[in-house]
Amino acid sequence: NPVNLTVKHGKHFVGAIALDAPCTRVAIIDIDGTIKARDEIWTKAVSPENLVPQCIARLESMRSTLGPHEYHGIGASVAGIVDSSKSLVIHAANLGWSRVDLGTVIRDLAPKVETVAVENDAKASALAEMLLGKHNILAPNLIYLLLGAGIGAGIMVHGRILSGTMHAAGEVGHMTVVDGGEQCQCGNKGCWELYASERAPVKWFAAARQSIPGAHPPQSISDVVDAARAGDDDALNALRLWAQHIGVGIGDMISILDPEVVIVGGPITQIWDMVSDEINSSARGRGAFTKQRATTILPTSLPDSPALLGAAALCIRKVFADYRIAT
Repeated sequence: NPVNLTVKHGKHFVGAIALDAPCTRVAIIDIDGTIKARDEIWTKAVSPENLVPQCIARLESMRSTLGPHEYHGIGASVAGIVDSSKSLVIHAANLGWSRVDLGTVIRDLAPKVETVAVENDAKASALAEMLLGKHNILAPNLIYLLLGAGIGAGIMVHGRILSGTMHAAGEVGHMTVVDGGEQCQCGNKGCWELYASERAPVKWFAAARQSIPGAHPPQSISDVVDAARAGDDDALNALRLWAQHIGVGIGDMISILDPEVVIVGGPITQIWDMVSDEINSSARGRGAFTKQRATTILPTSLPDSPALLGAAALCIRKVFADYRIAT
């Protein structure tokens, strides 16, 4: 007969680290995804020998305030290419890391921890949406698109996160969407990241304001969003163009992978009400077949630090995978 199981809150914690520059986030997270305590470490590119001990020390400090609980694991998500089977960071441009055995570094600093897991931030975010999200997604095929200063995707095929031969599946920010377009720092031209990351509307809004005497250039996506909410036409146009480029890229991914659902995470979820129609329209395209596709495009149900919750989900998944029922 079926057995009803409940999760005992406040007893099973995991440590979570979302590694990136300029901001790395750490948190103690309950097994149901509730963030119990959190902190931030602001740095430029810095060595793992410098940054990771700071992360572990912050986790230990927060854990000690929550009672006599040990971790069930420490999960780390990284903005970069990761071989999760070896807990190896192959390349993380923002951090300046190459071939870092992050799992070993964490285990050496926290030898009593049962589980250590490492994954790319977008892939981890996809897992968090599946395990902890509010959309109650049952679809085995989905794409989680993480839009920030760069772009990454977690691709789930038949219920499994796609890693790829070089562990670089989902590095979609550098696919070409504008032939002969702007020069990217990767060496390519016309990369999707140049038009669909959060830096794009900031750049376009700043260019539009150059002709306005005394106007202050925007410093972040929040400046563009605030101006758009206040009715600024240039800001609204920048966001509209951003949404179009995001939609075009999503449409290409839908054509290639044919998922049931695309989940979008990042700052754009703050203005989903303003851009969702444009994103959906651009993603559908103009072809008769593409318009018939039934793929749903949704904002993440976990807008608060998806990469951090993704790091926690790496360990939470293993906790549930290891349960046993005695009869």
